[in-house]
Amino acid sequence: MSILNERAHTIAHVLIEALPYIRRFRGKTIVIKYGGNAMVDETLKQGFARDVVLMKMVGINPVIVHGGGPQIGSLLKRLGKVSEFVQGMRVTDAETMDVVEMVLGGLVNKEIVNFINRHGGSAVGLTGKDGDLIRARKLLLRRDAPELTEPEIIDIGHVGEVESVDAAVVHMLVKGDFIPVIAPIGVGEDGRSYNINADLVAGKIAEVLKAEKLLLLTNTTGLLDAEGNLIAELDVGRVHALIQEGVIAGGMLPKVQCALDAVHGGVKSAHIIDGRVEHAVMLDLFTDEGVGTLIRSR
Repeated sequence: MSILNERAHTIAHVLIEALPYIRRFRGKTIVIKYGGNAMVDETLKQGFARDVVLMKMVGINPVIVHGGGPQIGSLLKRLGKVSEFVQGMRVTDAETMDVVEMVLGGLVNKEIVNFINRHGGSAVGLTGKDGDLIRARKLLLRRDAPELTEPEIIDIGHVGEVESVDAAVVHMLVKGDFIPVIAPIGVGEDGRSYNINADLVAGKIAEVLKAEKLLLLTNTTGLLDAEGNLIAELDVGRVHALIQEGVIAGGMLPKVQCALDAVHGGVKSAHIIDGRVEHAVMLDLFTDEGVGTLIRSR
C-alpha cells in the first residue's frame, strides 16, 4: 500500500469510527472546563479551538468554562503583589479581585473567544455577572487542629461558591448558534464580585443545562489505580471506594468531587481528560479509547 493510500485508509477509518459518536451527541450540550497546559501551550490552544469548532459544525453544543490561575499570578507578580494561598485557594482582597476580573473576564476570556472565532466558530465571552448567570456566596474555609477548642473559620476575601445558576443567557446563545465562553466570576447579594473555582462552575452549569457530558481538562492522564495505571471507566460506587482507600487524594479530590456532583445532578457522564494531549476533546468524544477517565452513575 502506498503512503498516499495508507493515509487515505487511516482518515477513512477515523471518520467511520467518529460517525456513531457524532450521531449520538448531535443536538446535545457538552460542558468543557478548559484549563491547565491546554490554555498556555500555543499548539494545544489551536487544537482546542479547532475541536470546539468541529463540535459545533457537526451539531453538538459546546459550552466552555475556563480558569486562569497562572495568568492571574503572573500579572499580580508584575504589579508587585505577592500571592498568598490558604488550603490551595488564593487569598483575594478587593485589589486582587480587580486583577482577577481583568484577567479572567478580559484577557483570558477574549483570547479564547478570538481563537475559536479565528478557526471558524462564533464564540461569545461572558462572566457569571452577565445575565445574572451565577449568583455566588462567600466561601469560608474551616481549619481543624488538635490545639483548637473549636474549628477556625478563615475568611479569604472575594472567593466564592456557586449559590445558583440562571442559564437563560447561555440557552439564548446556544439557540443562536453561538459558543458561550464563561469566566468563573459570580456576584453576591451584596453586589460584590467573587472568584469561583472553574471546575465547580463548570459542574453546576452542566447540571442546570442537563448536559450530556462534562469534560474536565487536566494536566494528568486521568484517575490512576493503586499501581499507577489509568482507570478508563468507573462508576460512582467505585469512585467512593477509591477515595476511602486513599487512592484518590490530594489535588485530584476536588475535580473528582465536582464530577460526582455533576453526575448526581443529572449529567449523563463526567470525564477527566488529559489536556496535554493535542486534540484531547475530539479524541475523547469521537474515538473508542478516549484520553482519560469516564465517571458514570452506574
